[in-house]
Parts: sequence; C-alpha cells; structure tokens
Amino acid sequence: MKLTDFLPIARGDAPANLVLRHGRVINVFTGEIIVADVAVAGDTIVGVGPSYQAHEEIDMAGRYVCPGLIDAHVHIESSMVTPLQFARAVVPRGTTTAVTDPHEIANVAGAAGVRYMLAASEGLPLTVYVNLPSCVPATHLGTAGAELEADDLVALAGLERVIGLAEFMNVPGAVLGLPGALEKLLAFQGRVIDGHAPSITGQWLQAYVGAGPGSDHECTTAAEMVEKLRLGMYIFVRESTAAKNLRALVPAITAQNSRRCAFGTDDRHPDDLLDQGHLDHLIRLAVGEGLDPITVIQMATLNCAEWFRLHDRGAVAPGRRADLVVFSDLENFYPEMVFAGGVLVARDGSPAGEWPVLAHDDSQVRDTVHVEWEQLDLAIPALGERVRVIGVVPDQVVTEHLVEPTKVVAGLAVADPERDVLKMAVIERHRGSGNVGLGFVRGLGLQRGALAGSVGHDAHNLIVAGCDDLSMMTASRAVGELGGGLVAAVGEQVVGSLPLPIAGLMSDQPVETVRQQMNDLVQVSRDLGSALHDPFMALGFLALEVIPTLKLTDRGLVDVEQFDFVPLFPD
Repeated sequence: MKLTDFLPIARGDAPANLVLRHGRVINVFTGEIIVADVAVAGDTIVGVGPSYQAHEEIDMAGRYVCPGLIDAHVHIESSMVTPLQFARAVVPRGTTTAVTDPHEIANVAGAAGVRYMLAASEGLPLTVYVNLPSCVPATHLGTAGAELEADDLVALAGLERVIGLAEFMNVPGAVLGLPGALEKLLAFQGRVIDGHAPSITGQWLQAYVGAGPGSDHECTTAAEMVEKLRLGMYIFVRESTAAKNLRALVPAITAQNSRRCAFGTDDRHPDDLLDQGHLDHLIRLAVGEGLDPITVIQMATLNCAEWFRLHDRGAVAPGRRADLVVFSDLENFYPEMVFAGGVLVARDGSPAGEWPVLAHDDSQVRDTVHVEWEQLDLAIPALGERVRVIGVVPDQVVTEHLVEPTKVVAGLAVADPERDVLKMAVIERHRGSGNVGLGFVRGLGLQRGALAGSVGHDAHNLIVAGCDDLSMMTASRAVGELGGGLVAAVGEQVVGSLPLPIAGLMSDQPVETVRQQMNDLVQVSRDLGSALHDPFMALGFLALEVIPTLKLTDRGLVDVEQFDFVPLFPD
C-alpha cells in the first residue's frame, strides 16, 4: 500500500475498507491482550484502536485476533500435493505464510524445480517464501537428479520471494571449510542461512554456527536445544508426520529464551494436515504441554518473522500486512476466520471466496522415473553370518545401527519377516545409471508383500522394502509405470497405489483426494502387517544420509556418524 494512501486512513481522516470491531488483539510485541478494533485498507493494517470508520465492519464479539501464522520450515513437496492444494489445507488452519525449502523437487529437477515451486505458488492466499536448497545433492554419498553449485544458487537469489539459503545439511563441509560448501556460505553472507545440525555438539557446533547457519530444526532433546540457543541459534520446534519432537523440547522453552523459538512442520502428509492440522496443531500441543498461549502465538508469528526479516508481517500493528486469524479460545486454538492481505480467505476450517490461481507450466517436472528394469537385480549374496540392519525409530527420522544374524536361503541373504527384518533397496531413478543399494531394515513391520515409492529423501531415488524379491520388484515397477508414486504389492499383484506424477513427489489431484488415496494405502500396509502411523513416510527417510545413524543410498550403506560407506556384512 502506498504511504500516501495509508496516512489519511491511519490518521482517521478517511475510512478504512474493513474494521474488525470489538476484538481482543494479541499484541505479540508486549505479550498483552488488548481490547481494540483492527482497521484494514487494501492488504495493510492501518490502525489498532478505537474510532476507525470503514466501509465494512465485522463484529468480533470479544473473539481474539492474532497475526497469521508463519511456518518457519516446510517442504511443500512432502505434502504430496501442489502449492495450491497445500494452501487449501493449511490456510483454513491459520497459516498465511510459509518459508519453504524446495530441495525435494530440486534434487529431482534442479533449478527448474525451484522455479516451478515459485510459479505454482504465485498469487495464493498463502505467501510462499523460498530458501534456496543448499545441498543438492545432500552429500556425495547418494545420486540426485541435479546439482546446484554456488553459482547456480546465486543466479536464483534475486527472484521474488527468495529469502536466503535453506538448511545447510553438509555439516562437515561447513565445519572443515570444504570447497563447494564454503563457496555457498560465503555467497550468502548477509542473508538468512538456515541450519541442519542433528546431534552436533561441542567445538564442531561452535564452528558450524560461526560459519553462518543461524537456525536449527533438528533438535530432539532439551539439552541439544539449550546448547544451540546459547550459541545464538533460533530453534524451530518441529512436529512433522515422521519426526515428533515438540513434547521433548517444550521443557527447554523459558520466558527468557522463547523469543528465539519458532515452529516448523518440515514434512506433513495430507491426512495429518486435514485431520490434525498444521501450525494450529502445534499451538494446541504446546499449550497442552504447559506453555503460555501468548508465548506460543509469538513463536508461531513474530519470532519467525524476525528471524527471516519479514518485517511486513508477524504482528497486528499499523503498516503490517493484514494477515489475521480470529479465534475464540486461547487454550484450544481453532481458527474461525482467516484473512490474507485483508481478504477473508477461510471460515470455520474451510476455504472461503475465490482464490485466484495463475497458470504455470509443469512439463519440466514430469516424467522423472528412469530405470533399466531388465538389468535390476535385488539378490544379496550372503557374505557373513551377521548383517547390518537399519532400525526404524517410531515417530523419528533418526535410525538405529543394528547388527543381526543373517537369514540365508540358497546362499543368498534374505528378509526374515518373523523377526521384522525386511530387505530393502534404493534404486537410482534419475539418470538410469543402474546404481542399486541393497540392505535390510527392522521396524516397518510387514509380514508379507512390499512397499515402494519415488519419495526417498533427499535424493528421491526409488526406495523399496519387502518380505520377498518378487513383491519388491512388482512394487518398484509399478512406481515406474505411474511416473512416480507410492505402491504396495504382494507377489505379482499391486494392492494399493498413489500416483505422484509431478517429480515423483506430488499429485496433481485435490488434497482431499490424495488424503483418501493415502489413507487407503496406509490401510493396505496395515493389512500387510505394519503398525506404523505412516510407513511410507518412515520408508522415505531411510535413504537420508545426513540423519544418524545408519541409512541406505543408491551407492550403498552409510554410517552417518562416520560420514562414509560401511559394508553390509560387518564380519
């Protein structure tokens, strides 16, 4: 809004477009609740207080008014829907801004993927900011579909809605000042650089923070969180589909440090978004764990805006963007009205009004599964009596490094469902290289069949786990035939599927349709024996070689703590 248009309305010399009367405004600057009207003109708050006149009035009748919620760290691709459909899920829950890291699609399609996410999110009621993917590929230990070097990122840095550099996962690169990593950090000095430092402590953490990353969303314990807060990091308390860390971290949040804390949802599937919620779910959890509601709302709004230098939002104050949430109960946060840029865009949990959507081209992010199926061999010769096994930790993305007896049939190491040890494979799907990493996993719980998907963080190769090779091969081939997706198979039969034709990560269907397809697929996995909340999300993180402790990429088994490959058979 032009200042010349703003000033007469703010002075009270001209009417506003809209006034929310008789509300209780959450003042995130002072931690107060103030009885006041909120006057809006265009997309801007022009005043907070009495006596404003307007063309339209809405009586709040004592309901609370707070700023629109801001997600500090989210991968929209992990919702398996397009930005529009993601917005349809989260805006009615009160989220009006999301700071995204499109490294999922960038690992598939490079800069074209980043540009697609910006184009597909243009003009939505949800303001989508982008932090550029810092680690494409995540490491040298896996094969991604693209590489983004410092020069590639600098070429994207001037695009509208690009903030800075996203989670810097290459901790050794930062700490040791390795080429490539150092160039990226230096290129983004003076801009926001987000961190990613799971379990990093001591002098390595000191060096990492000093290298530039100023936030972290990987804390799993209160002690880890406090150490990072003491070094000046902002901490994004995470509660995702796969990693549920909020309850463990709440004890570390105090009146003294809460202004350095925000919320990030990281990766949430459609069923959780639609059934549990988005940031509103995190707010309810945090308040339920004993945090002061005003403190929690500060974490979900102003704190995040300040870290990302988004000084046009994050508070109900003159000159700020009119992103507003109306609700009735501080102890049980449920948005009743959501305004984005001064427009009512959601009411009672559903989208409201017309949402303008700009046309965009997705041709460069389709047809992304390239595997030479006739050359694929899943057999594992038994080379020892013991085998390393990835141990799934429920509700976390970290894994255990297990060693189990090898089950051998005809000289081959095979799955042992009775002991919950499944065979798994990570199949390179971008370049048709023929790379296949083979291993074993415990904790998925299948008693028969196999699960497969083209969602395999972060390189997003094809990942499959199962009780027998035939089921694994059937599921893997079906993923390829879909052009990307999630599949369950038993023997030669596909028993469930969810197509993800956009980069092998996202559906082109409405979020409600994807939720139902996903619910059906999870039920199929339950029928096959898995008791996990979302076994496909768990499966997808088994290839993420930057999260401790044992992971599998298309190039082999990785001991994350050693940051190197280890043999499948330890003896």
